[in-house]
Amino acid sequence: MKKRETILGFIAIILLLALGKTQLASDMLFFRLVIGAGLGYSLSRAYTGFAGSVNRAYKTGSTKLMRTLMFMFFISSVVTAALLFKGDVTTFGLWINPINLGLILGGLLFGFGMSFSSCCASGVLTDLITGLPRAFVTLIFFGMGVFLGFPLQNTVSIVKESWFTSATGANFSQGVFLPDLFQWDGLGGYLGAVVLTGIFALIVIVISYKFEQKRKNENTYVGVSAEKMQEEEAPFDSKNFALLSEATYDRMFVKPWTLTQGAVAITLLYTLLMGVTRSGWGASTPYGLWFGKFLMMFGVSADSLASFAKMKPDGFIQPFFENPVSVQNFGILLGTIIYLLTAGKFVQTFMSELKISFKEVLLFAMGGLAMGIGTRLANGCNVGALYTPIANFSLSGWIFLIVMVIGGWVGNTLGKKINS
Repeated sequence: MKKRETILGFIAIILLLALGKTQLASDMLFFRLVIGAGLGYSLSRAYTGFAGSVNRAYKTGSTKLMRTLMFMFFISSVVTAALLFKGDVTTFGLWINPINLGLILGGLLFGFGMSFSSCCASGVLTDLITGLPRAFVTLIFFGMGVFLGFPLQNTVSIVKESWFTSATGANFSQGVFLPDLFQWDGLGGYLGAVVLTGIFALIVIVISYKFEQKRKNENTYVGVSAEKMQEEEAPFDSKNFALLSEATYDRMFVKPWTLTQGAVAITLLYTLLMGVTRSGWGASTPYGLWFGKFLMMFGVSADSLASFAKMKPDGFIQPFFENPVSVQNFGILLGTIIYLLTAGKFVQTFMSELKISFKEVLLFAMGGLAMGIGTRLANGCNVGALYTPIANFSLSGWIFLIVMVIGGWVGNTLGKKINS
């Protein structure tokens, strides 16, 4: 079975490249597909995500994922500084999100929702393979939440207007662009912005480490089995090394990456995405468009959808494979499949979470709906309001992180009571 899966995995890679190149309407869409596949592969092979940073800490005491994300945020910001330095920042689609009540409420809702669905906007795509029923229910209601939140995002002042702004931030979404605060540093503000980002990341790392130590001292730390497995070092026998051997294949395609390796891989993909598209990583907006397309199957017109959402009908009319972010999201799904097939783990993983109870369906639906609405209030999700803004030096990303953690903690606490 595993041999058959590995063969199918390499066939899937060939098909992705061949069909992507020949069937997609442009090279840029093909690029998005490849980047998405790389993200899906990296997220899956490194057993990483954003929801787990809070959920793992609450349930197991492990903050290793949170600390790794801070490392990823920091090195991504250094990459951004290199890309923007001495250039015209207005030629980039930077995610300098507004700081307002919507950001706070949206972050709380998003964190609350991801605690129940055990995934985020990117994780729901990888989990369609690793936990189909949970992810499918979550995605449906996530899309509904995004769709219902469109009119709020597009019209309500607490979402559109910002309490604070900076000179460069005013050219985007009125947020605060950290380099604007350090124009005196001799490097266009980027030195100060990178240092401040490092300080913020270090603060989170120290707090996370102290929390983990506290859980260990209280004997409530249980750890994460996947993290322990990731750190197991397979001995490398250089004397008897053979390229075409099972041991070499296992090292190259099967063995999970460490969280740090995953963070580096995702940062490299982010670098390519920023360099080529001149914009960061987003994921959640298409979910609302997909929900709208679903309603169109029952006779609802694109104009009616657009009138409700307070936006142009183009997004609802546009074919799925012509929307760049939809193609990228599809790539994440394919990347997950490719890793599991080439690693010989597809069937085992796919079959592991096929049974869920009605109670779980309700909880996953609530989680998806909360996350979906939260993304519209906060103008983004775990990547569009957290990762990309922090990497783009937007102060809003750090505020989103704080409220997302609070919302996740509240959700996990409530979930524990519901399931007890």
